Amino acid sequence: MLHYMLPAKRLAVEEEDKGKEVKRLRPYQISGDKSNLDVVMAKDDGNPPDVYIDEDLHSRQLAVYGRETMRQLLTSNVLVSGLGGLGAEVAKNLILAGVKSVKLHDERTVEMWDLSSNFLFTEDDIGKNRALASVGKLQELNTSVAVSTWTTKISKEKLSQFQAVVFTGLSLEKAIDFDDYCHMQKPPIAFIKSDVHGLFGSVFCDFGPEFTVYDVNGEEPRTGIVASISNDNPAIVSCVEDERLEFQDGDLVVFTEVKGMTELNDGKPRRIKIARSYGFVLEEDTTNFGVYEKGGIVTEVKQSKVLHFKPLKEAIKDPGEFLLSDTAKFDRPPLLHLAFHALDKFVCEFGRFPAPSSEEDATKVVSLATSINETSGDQKLNTIDEHVLRHFSSGCHAVLNPMAAVFGGIVAQEVVKACSGKFHPIFQFFYFDSLESLPKHPLRPEDIMPLNCRYDAQISVFGINLQKILEESNVFVVGAGALGCEFLKNLALMGASCRSPGKLTITDDDVIEKSNLSRQFLFRDWNIGQAKSLVAASAATKINPSFQIEALQSRASSDTENIFDDNFWENQGVVISALDNVNARLYIDSKCVYFQKPLLESGTLGTKCHTQVVIPHLTENYGASRDPPEKEFPMCTVHSYPHNIDHCLTWARSEFEGMLEKTPTDANAFLSNRQEYKRSIKSGGQAQAQAQSLLDRLLECLVFERCITFEDCVAWSRRKFEEYFTNRVKQLVITFPENTMTSQNTPFWSAPKRFPKPLQFTSNDSAHLSFIAAASILRAQNYGIRVEDWVLNREKLSEVVDKVQVPDFQPKITKNMTDANSTSGNVAAVDDNACIDNMIKTLEERVKDLPPGFRMNPIHFEKDDDMHIQLIAGLANMRARNYSIPEVDKLKAKFIAGRIVPAIATTTAMAAGLVCLELYKVLFCHSIEKYRNSFANLALPLFSMAEPAPAKVIKHRDLSWTLWDRWVIEGNLTVQELLDWFQAKGLTAYSISCMQTILYNKIFPKHRERLNLKLANLVQDVAKLVIPPSRHHFDLVVSCEDDARNDVDVPLVSIYYR
Repeated sequence: MLHYMLPAKRLAVEEEDKGKEVKRLRPYQISGDKSNLDVVMAKDDGNPPDVYIDEDLHSRQLAVYGRETMRQLLTSNVLVSGLGGLGAEVAKNLILAGVKSVKLHDERTVEMWDLSSNFLFTEDDIGKNRALASVGKLQELNTSVAVSTWTTKISKEKLSQFQAVVFTGLSLEKAIDFDDYCHMQKPPIAFIKSDVHGLFGSVFCDFGPEFTVYDVNGEEPRTGIVASISNDNPAIVSCVEDERLEFQDGDLVVFTEVKGMTELNDGKPRRIKIARSYGFVLEEDTTNFGVYEKGGIVTEVKQSKVLHFKPLKEAIKDPGEFLLSDTAKFDRPPLLHLAFHALDKFVCEFGRFPAPSSEEDATKVVSLATSINETSGDQKLNTIDEHVLRHFSSGCHAVLNPMAAVFGGIVAQEVVKACSGKFHPIFQFFYFDSLESLPKHPLRPEDIMPLNCRYDAQISVFGINLQKILEESNVFVVGAGALGCEFLKNLALMGASCRSPGKLTITDDDVIEKSNLSRQFLFRDWNIGQAKSLVAASAATKINPSFQIEALQSRASSDTENIFDDNFWENQGVVISALDNVNARLYIDSKCVYFQKPLLESGTLGTKCHTQVVIPHLTENYGASRDPPEKEFPMCTVHSYPHNIDHCLTWARSEFEGMLEKTPTDANAFLSNRQEYKRSIKSGGQAQAQAQSLLDRLLECLVFERCITFEDCVAWSRRKFEEYFTNRVKQLVITFPENTMTSQNTPFWSAPKRFPKPLQFTSNDSAHLSFIAAASILRAQNYGIRVEDWVLNREKLSEVVDKVQVPDFQPKITKNMTDANSTSGNVAAVDDNACIDNMIKTLEERVKDLPPGFRMNPIHFEKDDDMHIQLIAGLANMRARNYSIPEVDKLKAKFIAGRIVPAIATTTAMAAGLVCLELYKVLFCHSIEKYRNSFANLALPLFSMAEPAPAKVIKHRDLSWTLWDRWVIEGNLTVQELLDWFQAKGLTAYSISCMQTILYNKIFPKHRERLNLKLANLVQDVAKLVIPPSRHHFDLVVSCEDDARNDVDVPLVSIYYR
């Protein structure tokens, strides 16, 4: 589900290197004064001098918010009042986000009841003030945020020091008083009231009489490449059919780089009247404009939106349109609006919450709701669902951790919106419930009796039986990153795996890095470099000392099935996936299908998240639906015809890895075993051109361009600049001049191609010098050369660079090939084999001059290494200048080239909470209509929940099955006996496979000799399957057809042969 929005996990080798990088001092670290580094490196972080953004810590968050929003957060003061489970979640998410300060307010003391939902409290805190018991642990999350407390009543005048205030557990009367004050301030103070009662939650937002949303959805402005513009009224604009446009009717756009019809380049926003897939109708009269010739980029202008919030005293009577979360409950929000209002009146009248399962109290709540409804005027409901209200009354005293997590994420995101104007806020009420999580049968009074334990609040809603099931459950959590940390916190508070024989197993092969700390809240800065699973498990046991948890450091994959073997999987009760790449998810999904285990799946991408419930024999599995693969750029576009900065950054990453990692690695391979390397070059199946290119690079780094001093590295960098950004472009222009026509008699340099221009190096250009400095430092690392301190001095570096002798450009003789996809001309043919032999001979002779044992140091690209990103940005921006493409700053280069997945704590918290609400249903073995898959986008905001799709049923004669079925056959069968078994079911088996090996196929005459052979012998002899002693079966994939010769997908076949 929504695979495209899920992050791609780093390759194993990259993750392994991370563990080594954390503790290693980089070879290019420079001693001495670094005051000139920013000047030399042309650093552009966009930060004003008075606001410091820790980009290493907040890199993933910056990818969502951008610098401007982060600056707003860093100057924002927020009040969080009410440190129950919900308040703790809100405070946690805001502190991780990095606001300037968070003031914690609470007059109440910690009770045993609170331990069911608040991860900050322990039994030792009982009796202490809730704010004081929270402040220390919250401060640890981010020492840059000032966290302080108020423990006495607050007056509304004290609210003036905050940009946003969040109240939980506040009476409606007091909320109206505070909100009125906040609403009338200039500028207004954003007021948010939120509460969680059992399986019900609410949010109210008032950001003042006039609040401007500067970025409604947070998406990048949409663009298109112009192909033609008509001289009409209205004008018709066509764009190149490179990819479908995403413009919508009414969008504002601006034009740049239009040739001919230059009137459109005035920067004036123009409105799209009718949007189409590859063009649009523009609300503009262009009849008197110049005639369009070529070129042009059209870019969306993001439009701000002004919202007029009503104060709470007005909104409570006239709530307007409610934000809907579940289409199956379209009538639920107005009812819950009444319910929360009735509950407030009940508490004011009786000074307490309704008692769990109290019919008397529930009847009073229904009566109050009915009374309020009668005086609601136009908002009056025709009918009131008493069933829902009675459930609401019964559980309203409890704050359940999953609900607190969901609303903690939502509310904290609303605070970010209030402080920054980024994303569309909730306008103004949002209600949500998970009534389907309740047990199938009504609870008896004895089921909900308090036990004076930390789970009493949860027991009051679900009963003691669920608590026992939870505590004795075996849970497998795969991944200990952001989602994994949230899951462990939630499960610890819920009491999962807290009593024998229950056990929770968590595994993750990654280590903690600094960028994790802005989301993965169980980690601290002193944990950097340590194993995620071990640290997370240790932190979770501090939340609940009864947590029975085992932490592993192995990746769950086909390579570790000796660890995660059949016995392991069979002992699991439920699997929770906290992974960040599709392939790993598919593997876990396949195991859950095979072993018939429920799977709770989720993923996040910035403000978006999804959750999916996979239940044996009820729902489809995770792998049942696939989204389109990620977009890849054509190689000819990347290497010769880039037309946007993404192409330039893709090229830069490729060049970085080629010259700094792959070539040094190949050089070491050659130096280690020359004969083997020669053999692989000649017989490795490589094209002649590839072999020559590889040897060229080896000769360059080991012979002709081998660096001995740091000055050599600078000289190499200067010549690389000339090669990349001057000579290659000159050659391309010679091969394809600007007036070149294709074989179809159309201009070769037509959109989306951009005609390039070579660069002229000058040490006066800071961007040129930035490239030289970064390339020189990293090249020195390749050769183990000490980096000279003067590289930080712009004048000294310029002096050295200007002395470098750069050979004059020598054009190659080419044949002009004007096919639209040509990348270069054909060089005159030579004897390739002889050329390769000569190159190898030269290489062997010249490497004799190398010092004994000489080896290069390959550099593996690391997205969190400033120097690596500096070079990537330099490569990409110089190439962008070649093609007149807007350049990119270092942070944006890091996001794109480093393939950084946008991530924020709020979305993660909400997704984990939604998953744990589904866990209740799994343990109750609910029917499919009770489960919910969800998709949410906090930026819009959008919440969409729906019943999971059922498993597809396949039928044949009187048989039916789904993907969850496996056909088990006992006995040591021969091939013929298996064929006969299928024939008896009216199916003709024509192919039998084990793993990727075909054991039998009727189209192969030789396979008839296998008909009387035992399948157990074939899988071991032919498929080379190693069956461990503990396993008594093997699995086969059988391809069948029915009597009408139609293929029939049959289940996996398991042969129990011993």
